[in-house]
Amino acid sequence: VQLVESGGGLVQAGGSLRLSCAHSGSIFSINTMAWYRQAPGKQRELVASITSGGSTNYADSVKGRFTISRNNTKNTMCLQMNSLKPEDTAVYYCFVVTALQPYWGQGTQVTVSS
Repeated sequence: VQLVESGGGLVQAGGSLRLSCAHSGSIFSINTMAWYRQAPGKQRELVASITSGGSTNYADSVKGRFTISRNNTKNTMCLQMNSLKPEDTAVYYCFVVTALQPYWGQGTQVTVSS
């Protein structure tokens, strides 16, 4: 099973990006899905998470600007990022928790220029 992120890129401050996470291979019993990010020289941090029931949680720094969503039929997840700031610059990782084990994606770079 591989998780593949897409949608990263370079955007000016105030702009928007939409990240997507899909998987290859069979994956069962997905519980929580989440986005993490890691900026240079910093620890990886939780950006947003969503449970199988649709409950969401956001880092304070992105509340009101980012929206996480998922499609339980397709087992995909998206992160809509609006009003981007230079401090949002990081590698964004998809993370999935299943009944058997967790999975990480390889990451997608998001760069916000001032």
